[in-house]
Amino acid sequence: MKDVAARAGVGLKTVSRVVNGEPGVTPETEKRVQEAIEALGFRRNDSARVLRKGRTATVGLVLEDLADPFYGPLNRAVEEVAREHGALLINGSSAEDPDRERELALALCARRVDGLIVIPAGEDHRYLEPEMRAGVATVFVDRPAGRIDADVVLSDSFGGSREGVAHLIAGGHRRIGFIGDHPRIHTATERLRGYRAAMAGAGLPVAGSWVSLGSTHPERVSAAARAMLGAPEPVTAFFAGNNRVTVTLVRILAALEHPVALVGFDDFELADLLRPGITVVAQDPAALGRVATDRLFQRLAGATLPPTRIELPTHLIPRGSGELPPAGGA
Repeated sequence: MKDVAARAGVGLKTVSRVVNGEPGVTPETEKRVQEAIEALGFRRNDSARVLRKGRTATVGLVLEDLADPFYGPLNRAVEEVAREHGALLINGSSAEDPDRERELALALCARRVDGLIVIPAGEDHRYLEPEMRAGVATVFVDRPAGRIDADVVLSDSFGGSREGVAHLIAGGHRRIGFIGDHPRIHTATERLRGYRAAMAGAGLPVAGSWVSLGSTHPERVSAAARAMLGAPEPVTAFFAGNNRVTVTLVRILAALEHPVALVGFDDFELADLLRPGITVVAQDPAALGRVATDRLFQRLAGATLPPTRIELPTHLIPRGSGELPPAGGA
């Protein structure tokens, strides 16, 4: 900084103001300082800045799986809001493993991130209580925290699922299969609850064989779907609990002689280009990321708000697959 100050003909405080984006410097002086910075290759010492200000200007994001198309827009939205606040984003994937989630979250805290955004894999987040008391702002996304009170931003999984299943019922379907994620996952149980509510609201029974929760691995989903289709009274439609289940069902149903209706929770790339197009209950992952990160920076700015549950709406997109009638009028 002394070299920059000498080259620009200003004091150290002026260099500090320019580097940290603080007011009180004329445009002409700022230009001279910036030219000196570029000429000398100066870089701010962030370690020293942390010691002085107590903030790292970094936030951490713990995702389920960065390879999942759902999390790409969410990750990008978090990054953009963080950048607007002059912060750097550090992220990692838990691979739906509670131990890995804990390891990642605590590793980020050890690197003194100012805040955390967590998509939970586990059901007990008391391990974060000491970090939160120490000032690490924490917001959960897509699923609520387990056993602690914290901000959470969710999509309306229950309402979206109920709407999607009601759409199939309105099209004449009475035997509708539900294939979803692990029952320990909040979104899976909420979407199953929405499915059951729609069926009950229409006065329709739900056979135990019509519901399957578990891994979203294609082999598991394929086995569940074939069992429902091969039953004495086969299902005539499916409601898929997330985009990975939907994609597997698209492959299976494409090979059938008789069409089977399909509505999936989550939109996915090329869903509108398939024939028929895939009817989905769409949520807005970018909005989830933006709202969660805005909330995080409210906390970092000193807002003393009670932990809040923010639920964003979903919307049904009819494209053809969810409008297929039951085969043979079943």
